[in-house]
Amino acid sequence: MAFQRKLQIVPLEEWGFTAHNGPYVIAGPCSAESREQVLSTASGLKAIGIDVFRAGIWKPRTHPGSFEGVGSAGLDWMSEVKETLGMKIATEVASAKHVQECIEHGFDLLWIGARTTTSPFLVQEIAEALKGCDIPVLVKNPVNPDMDLWIGALERLNNCGIKKLGVILRGFSTFEKIAYRNDPQWQYAIELRSRYMELPFFCDPSHLGGKREYVGEISQRAMDLGLDGLMIEAHICPECALSDAAQQLSVPEIDDLLTKRLQTRQNDSDAPSWKDNIDQLRAQIDILDEKIIHILSQRMRISRKIGEYKKDNNVAILQTGRWDAVLAEAIRKGTGLGLDEDFIRTIFTSIHNASVDAQK
Repeated sequence: MAFQRKLQIVPLEEWGFTAHNGPYVIAGPCSAESREQVLSTASGLKAIGIDVFRAGIWKPRTHPGSFEGVGSAGLDWMSEVKETLGMKIATEVASAKHVQECIEHGFDLLWIGARTTTSPFLVQEIAEALKGCDIPVLVKNPVNPDMDLWIGALERLNNCGIKKLGVILRGFSTFEKIAYRNDPQWQYAIELRSRYMELPFFCDPSHLGGKREYVGEISQRAMDLGLDGLMIEAHICPECALSDAAQQLSVPEIDDLLTKRLQTRQNDSDAPSWKDNIDQLRAQIDILDEKIIHILSQRMRISRKIGEYKKDNNVAILQTGRWDAVLAEAIRKGTGLGLDEDFIRTIFTSIHNASVDAQK
């Protein structure tokens, strides 16, 4: 892991946005398609208490020929939303030209998409274009799980004076067959949150799930993890949408989610019983963590001795047959004790890789 400096962040509470029954919510269609569609959707969202309206103006599509957004013409429709409804407006930018046009049209929030986050050149270009501006910027995770790349994008923006800065988890591409469109890999959210507790953290359940039926459960998981807000795609007529129709909610559906289905969590509680019980449980965790560290230390010492013994006897370090047997047995025992197979696989693979490095 490369050296990381502390980010200078303005708290989300000072961005001028309004929380909606707990979380901060940014909502609107995947794409701005027409003036009528933009204004009708915005008006419906305004009526249910949403104050930040999002819509894609330039859409980075995988294949040419698909709907790639209306382009700059949609900026005037977004400005009209701001002027007539008093809502804040937000869109995705992928170049300095996009940034300049958004500044000219009075946008209140910009975000950098997953594809753009993967390119330090594009992120630097956007950061340079934003110098001297006070527009909040959210950065989606890169397409593939690369923590350094995600943090690097934040650092580039921060270096150019962007302090109203946050992130969006929209999931990661995967070749595995899973229910969701993208793999959440919630551990990345937990790790980034632990490193930068001051960083505003949103989840995009629409792109993560890929289908509207998953938006609720993903949103709840984000709230359970203590994330600050949600970016949800909503359309006045989802089945008519020109892009990502399957994952967009109608205005009544998003209202139902936010007011009836979604349960937000407190960061802490003043109840005496909570304090007593949580402190006791955390003390037990601390003791177990200390034992784990000591056991790992002992294991690494033995691994180094094994490495020396292999070297003295001219034996290769990597013994795939032995490793396969160890992993299979760990999974058998772990699942028998109620542990998740992927969790066991991840933990033991990390231990094995560290052991191989110690034997070199």
